Amino acid sequence: MTTGTETFRALHRSRPPGDPLVLPGPWDAASAQVFVAAGFPALATPSAGIAAALGYEDGRTPADEMFAAVARIARAVDVPVSADVEGGYGLAPKELVERLLEAGAVGCNLEDSEGGVLKDPRRHAEWLAEVRGAAGDRLFVNARIDTFLHGAGDPDRTIERAALYVAAGADCVYPILAPVGLLPLLRAGIEGPLNVFARYGEGPSPAELGEGGATRVTFGPGLLHAASDALRVAAARIRG
Repeated sequence: MTTGTETFRALHRSRPPGDPLVLPGPWDAASAQVFVAAGFPALATPSAGIAAALGYEDGRTPADEMFAAVARIARAVDVPVSADVEGGYGLAPKELVERLLEAGAVGCNLEDSEGGVLKDPRRHAEWLAEVRGAAGDRLFVNARIDTFLHGAGDPDRTIERAALYVAAGADCVYPILAPVGLLPLLRAGIEGPLNVFARYGEGPSPAELGEGGATRVTFGPGLLHAASDALRVAAARIRG
């Protein structure tokens, strides 16, 4: 019997250029069901989107509330759901893995910065290896690289971190906010699937990002922001 994680992992394999895996970011059960009804084969929750939906600033969501939100989303749909769990909330790798699996997640995002400061890449790789050891093949680990978010934006440093994380067992790496012009360089230097951030409604399309080297495309909280914009318009009409 094929598990959700195996299905999710298979979706990343052998993607032709221009056809990346597009993963919308639901912030609650209702938005998740909308995306599945539209035909998306898998979803990836954004921590910032869930934080906003729960009334928290990005990075301030208590672990219990984040896992509960992920669980509600995973229960509401019949496609694989990967969860952005930020830096792991200080949980030991075994507990982190257990809580992700209890929530119904098939994968996770784990970032390599804390408080706006990049973590030591070798120590972070060691921690990722512990997560992989605890998870075995039960979780798809997406290692977010924050060099373009908090560092100098050096592609060589990004590629070096990616190599460490892949060697530690990461299934995919995610150099968030990497400039589109650097994607071919990153693609050439990074082994395995490459997650690229897309700005909904502006910038290159997912297909264009795929042509540049993206294996998969995510939007962070961008779709929540789009929904909020639509809601503001509706609210203004009602008030008007």
